[in-house]
Amino acid sequence: MARITGIGGVFFKSRNDNAALAAWYQKHLGLTLEGFGGAILRWPDDKAEDQGLTVWHVADKASQWFSPSDSSFMINYRVDNLGEMIAQLSAAGIEIIGGPESHENGKFAWILDPEGNKVELWEPMPWDEKNKAG
Repeated sequence: MARITGIGGVFFKSRNDNAALAAWYQKHLGLTLEGFGGAILRWPDDKAEDQGLTVWHVADKASQWFSPSDSSFMINYRVDNLGEMIAQLSAAGIEIIGGPESHENGKFAWILDPEGNKVELWEPMPWDEKNKAG
């Protein structure tokens, strides 16, 4: 049986100016934009111990996980240093709407992009008890 082997892309519509929104992601989250206007993320760039996992999940229709956004999706971006990322975003006037929080598998924080889409930032860590306090 054929099966899914990974995430091949993340695509979503802009509500306003797609080029401006892409530029915001480039400026504030460090995505390198290619000539076609999007980014290509390669697993070898990720030096985390898990070697670049992607989580896929369907939330219940009553879930408040994506709140305060009214979007029907949320994208989780892996980051190499969440503390540094939060400092950069805060210095740029971007509100951290949640976190940072430490969990068994890493550190998390949440922001909204300029169109109100909730963005989850994740610094992966080994899945163990010692990361709960970090």
